[in-house]
Amino acid sequence: MDRAAESPSEPQEAEREEFLALVQRRQRGKLKVYVGSAAGVGKSYRMLSEAQALRARGMDVVIGFIETHGRSETAALVEGLEVVPRRRIEYRGTTLEEMDVDAIIARRPTVVVVDELAHTNVPGSKNRKRWEDVLEILDAGINTVSAVNVQHLESLNDVIRETLGVTVRETVPDWVLAQADQVVNIDLSAEDLRQRLSEGKIYGRERVPSALENFFTPENLTTLRELALREVASSVDRAREEIVRREEGRPAPPRSADRIMVAMSSDPPRTAALLRRASRIAGRLNTDWFCVYVQTPQERADRIDSTLQRRLVDNIQRAQQLGANVVKLEDAHPSRAIARFAREQRVALIILGATRRSWWHRFVHGSVADALLAEPGGPDILIVAGEHEETEDAIA
Repeated sequence: MDRAAESPSEPQEAEREEFLALVQRRQRGKLKVYVGSAAGVGKSYRMLSEAQALRARGMDVVIGFIETHGRSETAALVEGLEVVPRRRIEYRGTTLEEMDVDAIIARRPTVVVVDELAHTNVPGSKNRKRWEDVLEILDAGINTVSAVNVQHLESLNDVIRETLGVTVRETVPDWVLAQADQVVNIDLSAEDLRQRLSEGKIYGRERVPSALENFFTPENLTTLRELALREVASSVDRAREEIVRREEGRPAPPRSADRIMVAMSSDPPRTAALLRRASRIAGRLNTDWFCVYVQTPQERADRIDSTLQRRLVDNIQRAQQLGANVVKLEDAHPSRAIARFAREQRVALIILGATRRSWWHRFVHGSVADALLAEPGGPDILIVAGEHEETEDAIA
């Protein structure tokens, strides 16, 4: 029997009891996220199994969005569950379907199942990303069960590209997962997952040889499995600490004073990597972090190149999504403004991208990194080497 199709175990029943207790506790919707290492580990199957179990206990459960990918065991679990009709959107002469957020909120179920948390919605949808849809549903007081593969976490984007050689284009900000009330890892060994793939239980048989040879290699799947286990373990540790704190009546621990800052340039080919690195470090240290951009007189809005301006805006939005406090400073000398801000905000670590200037330019004009390193008693400086170029392989 498929591992994903096995009957519920005692740990699964305990998960459901815990989620049921969460559902009945507060007004804002509760979020449960299943995290997997790759497609086919059984996330959708587990979500639907949980939905059926909750329905059997009299809970009002609906499906907001599910994708069975032609898997018969998964499709069978949809039977008997109410499915909210999808919204039809015209885009470039084609009619496409997306989850209907307004219809779900109007229906007001107790629990809604929403698959593929990292999905990018069709232009013309209410929100750009499905995780934004989920946040809106939660704000409406509807409890949500969702799923995501670990490679879609924004802060892991560089790790996935460097270790697996692929670029994941659809991502979920880490803070979204951090807001989940329950995070569950769906674990499956690389050997078992490759067997499922070979049997045609993940993709159509025409895609199997290519998938086995490229993404679904034993090395890649083992790496993804380790990342998934690590991410969920961190989430469980945070949740356990919070539960113990509440039960003991202790106040919330103060945020660390050792803050982190990313110094972002106006020509930012490496900024995404810097932001993801800072997000992960700040999360592990439980500290605030800043993304600081220093606008020089030569980089005023009326003088900066429109392409650079667009990239700058995109990176500011990315920083906000990753949880940074974005700060814009104005100074003819970036290093001076950065050093002053770091002192005022008690920044302990500044993250910079490696300069692309020639050695001669650095010798004549100096560099931001050199100037900051020369500051007596200043914060530590982490210089991140250049990003690798994106490969042709990409995962949406």
